[in-house]
Amino acid sequence: MPTQIPCNVAEPSQETTPAGRWADRLRAEFLAAAQDLDDVGDPGELTFFPDRTWHGYTFIPISTITSNSLQLYGYVRFVAGTDGRDQSDFSAYADFTDETAERNPEWQLDLCDEVVGSWRGPDGATAAMTLVWGQALVGGGATATAELGTATVDQCPLVDDRFTLLAPDEYADALLEVRLYSQAGEELARESLYSDE
Repeated sequence: MPTQIPCNVAEPSQETTPAGRWADRLRAEFLAAAQDLDDVGDPGELTFFPDRTWHGYTFIPISTITSNSLQLYGYVRFVAGTDGRDQSDFSAYADFTDETAERNPEWQLDLCDEVVGSWRGPDGATAAMTLVWGQALVGGGATATAELGTATVDQCPLVDDRFTLLAPDEYADALLEVRLYSQAGEELARESLYSDE
């Protein structure tokens, strides 16, 4: 693996869980992005994940289960002002899946991911910078990490069992893996972003 690896490139979460008018704004942006998805059903209560900021954009991932028992997931992206409150340039991404935690009781981590950019390394090597958000389905978790080969490339403390990572993937023949650790550093779970791995 190249010695130059993009590690911990995103700012740690800066905000509390969205509430009030701010949550309403995020909900409106997310649902507008989802309105063209067919046969998804009516969205339930939205779950917000910790924010992460990279390249001047803040990402707030969101998911919900719909009336058709599908998982609707995505994020709202915006430019935050220097005080974190003067937001502008909103955009959102939404998709859905029928692979839900309810249908997969063996899961220990419920993960969603989306590539949000790239990072160019030496000799033309390019990493897919990937936003990963999820929920721990086993108790006792304190921190989630993103692992690329032998390198820990991002980490996030859990907030209500939820976490958000922003890390390189598909770089130098290595694929991204998410691990869950307890407060004492014991590994509780691990999951590749690739179901066949």
